[in-house]
Amino acid sequence: MQTKTKGLIIREQTVGESDKLVTVITEDFGLIKAFVRRAKTIKSQNLSATSLFAYSEFSLYRSKEAYVIDNATSIEVFFNLRSDIETLSLAQYFAQLACFLGTEEQPMPGMLRLLLNALYLLCQGKKSHPLIKATVELRMLALGGYMPDLTACYRCGTYESEIMYFDMEEACIYCKDCYRNNAVELPLAVVTAMRFICFVDLGKVFSFNLSEENMVLLCSTVEKYLLSRIDGRLTTLEFYKTIVI
Repeated sequence: MQTKTKGLIIREQTVGESDKLVTVITEDFGLIKAFVRRAKTIKSQNLSATSLFAYSEFSLYRSKEAYVIDNATSIEVFFNLRSDIETLSLAQYFAQLACFLGTEEQPMPGMLRLLLNALYLLCQGKKSHPLIKATVELRMLALGGYMPDLTACYRCGTYESEIMYFDMEEACIYCKDCYRNNAVELPLAVVTAMRFICFVDLGKVFSFNLSEENMVLLCSTVEKYLLSRIDGRLTTLEFYKTIVI
């Protein structure tokens, strides 16, 4: 039986001479793998709509092995992602994160929306790469079931103090009076930004600002927390860091 859904291509693999297997994060079915027959031929009507980072509407059916895409109509291809290697590599990192943190055949509208908004901002160049990166990492962790407890001090319930401490192992925060060894010291502004990323509506999640110093601290803290939760090697992150350093 054929069905229709909208989704974003986050991975593609060539199969044989002209077919390919794509990984799609969809509105209705979460992560799916789908074959695209003769997609690599010049005359293919599905060529651009099934390319990497294409957001498209798909007509597909389920075979014994995987989904098969009969037809695809592109909605947005995010062409400007390819304007420079740093932007493209960051987009590829987000795609790999989605593969790690997404769920197969379960609706994930939030993760899809987060990715689409991030790719749009990368194309527009109106937000810094560090802000986009930290936001995607932390909100995607939250959507994937790894949201840290940032509500209040885990020990005494204090909502905020000038300095707070983030315990990555326990995924919680402590106030200045309940400091624990190995917790990361964070100014309140960074904790506030982390709360904003986790709890605000997805349409506003990139709408915050930090000083350069606090942005560096936010980025390093979120990345370390992410790496403590991901079971696997993030090769795209490794490549991205060779470019920006």
